[in-house]
Amino acid sequence: MTDTSTETRSVVIEREMPFPSEKIWRALTQPHLLQEWLMKSDFKPAIDHRFRFSADWGSVDCKVLEVEPNKTLSYSWEGHGLESVVTWTLTPTGTGTHLRMEQSGFRPDQRQAYGGARSGWTQFFANLEQVLARSE
Repeated sequence: MTDTSTETRSVVIEREMPFPSEKIWRALTQPHLLQEWLMKSDFKPAIDHRFRFSADWGSVDCKVLEVEPNKTLSYSWEGHGLESVVTWTLTPTGTGTHLRMEQSGFRPDQRQAYGGARSGWTQFFANLEQVLARSE
């Protein structure tokens, strides 16, 4: 029998996007573009860089954990009692890029945060697609 009190859940969203990975990477790493689809931040794609995402509802503190340009980006995401990790994976395809986002670390008692992240990331992805299409 497993101890479910220590199990965590993840929010995973994947999309096929008709854009090169370099273009998506810019939207994931440039603060002025991040602000257009996600939140205001002082992000820099440098390992151990600490930054903050802020919005009308509050903010989250983050730290860059992994950077592999045009391929992988990972950062901690801490705020409102949630300690999680967001990982972006970009895989080139014949028609663009397969983009995968995973936010891991939701405890069983964080149902509301998990639900909020599921709906929030869905909206963020829609915003990201609009920003990418607009900058063609």
